[in-house]
Amino acid sequence: MNAKMTALRAIPVLGWLYLGGGVAAIAADRVPGNRVLRAAWWIDAFLSVVVHAAQIRPALRAAEGSGRSPVETAILTQIFGMTWWRTQERQ
Repeated sequence: MNAKMTALRAIPVLGWLYLGGGVAAIAADRVPGNRVLRAAWWIDAFLSVVVHAAQIRPALRAAEGSGRSPVETAILTQIFGMTWWRTQERQ
């Protein structure tokens, strides 16, 4: 994997970490008062959960005949979104 691909895949990972931090803040009853931080969390949640899930069907079509399992494709697409399945080489 090259440096550009690593950087692209780091973006969704950072988003998931931000979501985890938000959940931890809620659990600790320390929700930030800053509206921008809260709005960014909700936007990140929508992108990470809804948009990544919507990309699973196209990812499965793209992975047909690649030798990758549909479960692996779905999980990695949910984690990394398009930055995972669009960068895979056909086998």
